[in-house]
Amino acid sequence: MSLVQLKTELRQELKLTPQLMQSMEVLQMTSQELLEYLSRQAEENPLLDQSDPPERAYEELRRQAGWIDGGVRDRASFAHEGEAPPEAGREDSRLESLSAFLRDQIHRLRLPKPLAALCEYLAELVDEDGYLAQEDLDGLASLKIPQALTDQALETLQSLDPPGVGARSLSECLLLQLSRQEGADPLAMDIAARFLPELGRKHYAAIAQKLGVTAEAVRAAERVIASLEPRPGRAFQTAEPTVYVRPDVFVAQLEGEWKVVLNEYYLPRVSVNDYYLRLLKSSDDKETRDYLRQKLQQAKWLLDSLERRGSTLRRCAEAVLEAQLPFFAGETQALAPMTLSALAEALALHPSTVSRAVRGKYLQCRQGTYPLRYFFSLPVSGGVSRQAAKQALLSLIREEDRKRPYSDQDLCRLLAERGVRVARRTVTKYRLELGLGSSAARRK
Repeated sequence: MSLVQLKTELRQELKLTPQLMQSMEVLQMTSQELLEYLSRQAEENPLLDQSDPPERAYEELRRQAGWIDGGVRDRASFAHEGEAPPEAGREDSRLESLSAFLRDQIHRLRLPKPLAALCEYLAELVDEDGYLAQEDLDGLASLKIPQALTDQALETLQSLDPPGVGARSLSECLLLQLSRQEGADPLAMDIAARFLPELGRKHYAAIAQKLGVTAEAVRAAERVIASLEPRPGRAFQTAEPTVYVRPDVFVAQLEGEWKVVLNEYYLPRVSVNDYYLRLLKSSDDKETRDYLRQKLQQAKWLLDSLERRGSTLRRCAEAVLEAQLPFFAGETQALAPMTLSALAEALALHPSTVSRAVRGKYLQCRQGTYPLRYFFSLPVSGGVSRQAAKQALLSLIREEDRKRPYSDQDLCRLLAERGVRVARRTVTKYRLELGLGSSAARRK
């Protein structure tokens, strides 16, 4: 009996060309990474010429926006509070990164190609603490990826080391770690799933009453939970106490008009060398022509990738400026609701393209230097952003009578009077994220 069969099959495949892969890589590079990348490309490709950027344009920008740090011309980095000494170099940690560690494990699993590709994509979306943003997962739906495949890829990612990686919340991170323990404590898992805020406030009696156990059992479960790692990616982070950044974008009022300015003043101007172009046309040696033709193609790809990066980043920043103009103008500290998916739809771009464009990028304005992702804040009830709700909560707590501080229920009612309608448990969550204690802890 023959085991060889012939069959006709119709299917769609997405193949990444070298040009597309380079464009995606350049798009998600930070300012410092792009500077180092251009330097390496110039060393490897003789057809690439680099020249110093013009100083006059930067000086004109500084004249109109005096808050812009003068260290850019000296290739210094920015911190939120001030200027750091110029960088003497940075260790290449790509081989030691969390995403590289996850990809290595995925390769060893020998998964089917579609599942392996999706797992590697999710590994790139994991942040430095080891968490996945639910918004990034939701963006996969627009790729028409079957939900079953997405769920399988997420389950595979969450089965990798370090335990807890790929979680979408602290509760899920702790549950993933507890589930791997031999003889996992069901009480600890129940508390981690449902009562983390109460546990943080040490309301042992209330938890014990709801679960029908003793307070001592709750304390024992607390010790188990306290032994877990809330940030699985911590081991892959550098030990530097302060992170210095260079802004990729400036938002400034120039000649009475708010504008977005790409911070390309420290980047060399890249062009194609005229001498080698003439040599390509005049050389009689086939091997020389083939080599120069290949390098010319690579140079054109690089120039196109740089153009795409600048154009995409500018469009994203201009959309942020339009949506958050009251913030940049100093009229309010609260942000308007804005999501990556909504921005992608408005710009007719894919959500993954927008995610790559803003990842690791920083924006400097009169108020300071912020991650570009800071300006994307999910909406809550009442049509305000989550960041605006936190600002309102912080304002209420700052204005309260310290002898009679507001309870979370009081704060919930007062926020509703300001048009911010959130549940009491949400108030508790935001208060903890702001590092504020309970009413008892705030009483003086």
